[in-house]
Amino acid sequence: MTTATDALIDERALSKLKWRCRRGLLENDLFIERFFQRYEATLTERQAEGLRVLMELADNDLMDLLMARKEPEGDLQRPDVLEVLGLLRTR
Repeated sequence: MTTATDALIDERALSKLKWRCRRGLLENDLFIERFFQRYEATLTERQAEGLRVLMELADNDLMDLLMARKEPEGDLQRPDVLEVLGLLRTR
């Protein structure tokens, strides 16, 4: 049985998430674009929530995490955020 967090995100929610993920720094956009190219067909609700949390960060803070110049601290040390960050960092 699939739990709600393991359920795939629906098309409408995916569209909203993609809009929410638009960033001011081109470098961040490139990471996010590659992420969606690879994972949008299998993106779960849990992963979408982790991505939403990351999108709350300022562009430079997000870039530091994506480039592994920093690691998540405090409220960002959550399984969903860590999973998505790992996927975003994958080359």
